[in-house]
Amino acid sequence: MIPVCRFENLPEGESVRIETTPPIAVFRTEDGELYAIDDTCTHQDASLSEGWLEGCLVECPLHAASFDLRTGQPTCLPARRPVRTHRVSVDDGMIYVHVAAEEGTAA
Repeated sequence: MIPVCRFENLPEGESVRIETTPPIAVFRTEDGELYAIDDTCTHQDASLSEGWLEGCLVECPLHAASFDLRTGQPTCLPARRPVRTHRVSVDDGMIYVHVAAEEGTAA
């Protein structure tokens, strides 16, 4: 379990990057839902935490590949491979990421 930040410190519609190996991006949607995925686009080396968030989709800032935060699946080209998803929990106001063991599956 990796501590991320206080829930109130991650505004709706924003993300934060965790410097793990590989890096993980944690998103808080405009609906207040929390999701975590590997931060690197599977098409090319770009940080998804710097992308554009719309609903449960994040668009890569480099070539506009889009990923579903719930599943990690790409929703359009040029990405063809999913990103790994991670379970997120909140305990006593602190956001935690539970790192997934296998690619494409939540912990």
